[in-house]
This record gives sequence, C-alpha cells and structure tokens, in this order.
Amino acid sequence: MAEHTSSVPTSGDATATAGRSGGYQVVARRYRPQRFADLIGQTHVARGLAGAIRSGRIGHAYLFTGARGVGKTSAARIFAKALECMAADLAGSDGSDASAEPCNRCEMCEAISAGQDVDVVEIDAASNRGIDEIRQLRQNAAVRPARGRYKIYIIDEVHMLTREAFNALLKTLEEPPPHVKFVLCTTEPEKLPITILSRCQRFDFLTVEATAIEARLAEIAAAEGVEIDAEAVRLVARRANGSMRDSQSLLEQLLGAAASSDSRIGVDAVHSLLGTGREEGLAQLVEAIARQQPREAVEALDTAVSGGADAGGVLEQLLAVLRDMLLASVSAEQRLWNADGSCGLEVASLAGSLGTDTILAMMQVIDQSLARMRTAGHAAVLAEMAVVRLASMERMESLANVIARMASGQAAAAPAQATAAAAVPPPREKKTTDLNGRSGPADEPLRPVAAATTAEEAVATRNGAEPDPAAAAQPEASVTAVAAAIDPDAPPLDIWRQVGETVGGMAAGFISEATRAVWHEDDGIEVTMPAKGETGCSFLKRPEVAASVTAALRALSGRTRIVFQFEAAEPVAAKPKPNAARSQAALLRLASEHPLVSHARTVFDAAIRRVDPPAAGGGKPREAGG
Repeated sequence: MAEHTSSVPTSGDATATAGRSGGYQVVARRYRPQRFADLIGQTHVARGLAGAIRSGRIGHAYLFTGARGVGKTSAARIFAKALECMAADLAGSDGSDASAEPCNRCEMCEAISAGQDVDVVEIDAASNRGIDEIRQLRQNAAVRPARGRYKIYIIDEVHMLTREAFNALLKTLEEPPPHVKFVLCTTEPEKLPITILSRCQRFDFLTVEATAIEARLAEIAAAEGVEIDAEAVRLVARRANGSMRDSQSLLEQLLGAAASSDSRIGVDAVHSLLGTGREEGLAQLVEAIARQQPREAVEALDTAVSGGADAGGVLEQLLAVLRDMLLASVSAEQRLWNADGSCGLEVASLAGSLGTDTILAMMQVIDQSLARMRTAGHAAVLAEMAVVRLASMERMESLANVIARMASGQAAAAPAQATAAAAVPPPREKKTTDLNGRSGPADEPLRPVAAATTAEEAVATRNGAEPDPAAAAQPEASVTAVAAAIDPDAPPLDIWRQVGETVGGMAAGFISEATRAVWHEDDGIEVTMPAKGETGCSFLKRPEVAASVTAALRALSGRTRIVFQFEAAEPVAAKPKPNAARSQAALLRLASEHPLVSHARTVFDAAIRRVDPPAAGGGKPREAGG
C-alpha cells in the first residue's frame, strides 16, 4: 500500500486508501508525517537531519529519544526515505534545498512508506532483544543493499536489548560498513550503556505543545469532513499531555462516535469519552475547596461522578487547575498558564487567596491520591477523602513569615543582655553561674546583673531599641495570685520549686532537679544542681526561659538574680591493674590448650616463648613460637 504524498489527505483519498488496503487504517497511521516539514513540534530535529543530508555529512548512527508519540519512528522513516529517494540527485543538482526532502512519489519512497523495502529494516527490540538476533543483524549488515544506496536499520525501543546484545552490537555500531546506517529509537535513554550513547548522534524529541496539537487535530477533523467544537479540540489536546499519537487516538474515538450518530462533536462528547466532569461542576468544586466547605465539595464531586465522569479524571482536572494557580501564585508568565481562567475561574485571584504553600500542599494530596487510586479497588472513596482533606486544609504559612511575625513582637520572652548563653563549667571544679552566663569560683560572690523580664524587652534590646515599660509588667501580673499564696518565710528550696510550677513546661522539670537552695547576697538565690545538671542549666539560661523564670522569682520572692552551682562529681575508682606475671601465665596456659597451637608444636617441634595479650578490639591471644 502506498502512502499519500499529502500529510492531510482528503476524505475521498482516505476512503480510497482504505479500500485498496482491504481494511480500515487508523488516523494515527493515515496521517503519519511524510516529510520533515510535517514533523509537528520537532523543528530542531528536522533542521538537523535535513542539514546533514544537504551537506553530505551523514553519520553512521543516530539516536532518537523522547516521550511516546512525538514522532521518533516517523522521523526515522522520513530520514530513510530522504537517503534512498531516487529523485534526490536530480532535485539537488541545481543546489536547491529540495534534495533534503523525500519526493514520496518514487518507487523507493513508496516502498519505505509501506514498510516493504528490503533495504530499510525495522526491528522491534522489545521482541528481538537477545544476542542471537544481534548476531544475525551483524551478518546481514555485511551484505550490500539490494537496490538502494544504503542499508538502514531502524531499531525501536532499543533500551530493551539485553546487556549481551548491546555488547555484540558495539563494534558494528562504531565501525559499520560504509553502506550501513543505524537509527535507534527509545523512550528511556538512561537505560542505554554509555558505550552505545557515545557512538551515536543524539536528537532529543520534545513533547508537542497543546496549541500545535489543536491545530493538527483541527486539520484532521476537517479532512475527515467532521465538525468539532474548538473547546472539544482543546480538551483533547490538553489530555494528550504532549503526545501527538495519543491525541490522534482520542480523536479516532470521537470520529467513530460522530460517524454513528452523524452529529457534531461537542464538549459533552469529549467529557464522556475521557471520563471527566463538565467545567461548570469543576468550578463549583474548586470554589468549595477554596471556601473550605467540605460538604459542598463532596456534593460537587458526586454530581460530576453521577453525570458519567470518572473520579480519577475529576481529580486530574482539579490538579490541572491547581497547576495553573501555582504558576499564577509565583507570577509566572501568562503563556505558561491559562490566563483567561480555568473553568471560568479567576485563577490569579484564587492563587492570591490560597498562597503558594497551600497550593503545593493540595497538589501533593491529589498526587498521592491518584497514585493510590491506580491500584486500589475503592477509587471513589479515595477521591472523596482527597476532596474532604483539601476543603478542610488550613492555610499554610511559610517559615519565613512565621519567623518575621514572631520577631515583630509575638515571640516568647527573652532576656535583654543575653546574646548567647555561656558554656557551663565542667563539674570537676565547684563554680557558680547565673542566668546571664557569668560564672566564677563558688567562694567569690557574683555581682547582680539586671535581667529582662519580657519578650518585648529582649527583642528591643537585641535590636538596639528601648524596651516598652508597659509591657515589662505583664509577666509579674500573670503570677500575682500565686505570689499572694506563698509564705514569705518559706524555705528557699520550696520557693524555687514553686517558681518551676509557675513557669511550667520543661523548665519545671529542670528546676525540680535542684538539691539545695539558699538566699544569696542582696536579692539573689543560690541553687545547687546535681553534678550532671549542665543540660538543665543550659536550658534555663536560654533567653526566653530565663526571662520567665526571673519574672516568676521576682513575683514570688522579690529577688531578681539566680546563681547556679554544681555538686562535686564523685571520683571514679581506678581499676586495679592485673598482675603481669599472673596474666602471662594464664595466657600461656590458654594458648597451650588450644588445639591448633598444640598441632603446630607437634609438627614443627616448636615451643611457646611468649603470648601476646588480645588487642583492644578483642580477639584471641597471639602466640609467638620458636
């Protein structure tokens, strides 16, 4: 069967073609590109291949990579036709660029288009992946072409070859006979050995833009004599996700439905085919989620599913809308998202109200739900769970905004003088330290240092501003009732523990570890902590904790300075060293009883002179004989 020269044949031509072939031919094959200019969205590939042909710099091996349905195999066939075209020499004799394109009229072009040329061999590596097939290829490659200039091998899905097959192909791929050309096609180039990649000229095929797919589908529909709404074409193009072949397969189904009903293809037909909901219902779902109304969101989902939509298809539509909102929230160029609004929604306005972090969290929820729905038997329930989670999701706030808000005055209390807590002295020497990080010998009193009592004082002091006097009295007012119930003559340790109960949290636990407390000179309290209480002291000296503790102590006792000291650490008793002579005798006896040592002494008539003790990491004694 000969393919038509025109890339978009008329309906009469298509009917004639089907009649000659004895069967119906699908749209994806009937409208396969026949010239470099017909490759949609792959201008860079067409330019590179055509330039190589015009200049005569034709490589021996090419690698075409890209997603499914973007034209890799079609480009390989066009390249083969351009190399074998019988009219190429005559067309290019005047120096014109016509020699780069196949004529699609000569015997060679028609045979290659029909897949009947003996010199252009197409191999499916998925079903011919072993070393035996590659050995046969190498043998056949040595035979000169039957009637064309070259013998061309097009290996599709080449990544499916085994490692042994790749190794057998290496030498032939690197130095093939002058009449042999290789074109390797794959969707997963990362699975190819680097030795194969380095021997090929690589062309990366791009996914086709939705606008280009729309234009091509409209041309095909017009050639088929079928009317289709522009909105329906747009939905099919977006669902194809950059694959021209997938879009043509979807159009094939729509054309079949239109032929049976003899009606115009509209948006409803596309939604019915794809299992998606109408955009009006999707807009209601998005608005309910944005307003945090779970009931309305579930009802909108149920309405879409009851109307024939698939639950997974609705979530995919929702994901596409959120994608547009995400790009709008980061002020991306309008060409990257639907600036006119998805489903009639004000995308930019919704993106501003939700925020980038919230939109990202929503997209993650949908992505996880779709992944689970592919393997679960309760897809509808998972979709409802996802919608409820989205409608109940709290608005996210970036960490930078939280820190900025806390620094503006809503953070916890912190002392004024503290920029960093001083290191706690080791427990070997009895020292004292106050909450401001100053330390000294136990017998030398520390001078009192003023401590801030509020977060406002701490923040203002760190920023070089004057503290607010009105805010400084707030912590004292919060413990007035507790202070009134404390006996002023109570032991210092009891008052110190009451400070911990007033402050609460982790500070209360560390404060309760104190073993003794006495009133220090003037307005201070001296607290004795366990020998291993450095962690507790470090926590209590944190700026925000120290302010709360100091405020509670002032309210309960009128004192404002806290001095810590540590109990002396108990000395560790030194382990007695074993008697060297006794340990050597024990090692000698142990070595003598070892069966291997006994056998060695018998064979070599040897005697044990010294036994080395085991190494620090363990193990058996080492014997030294002679």
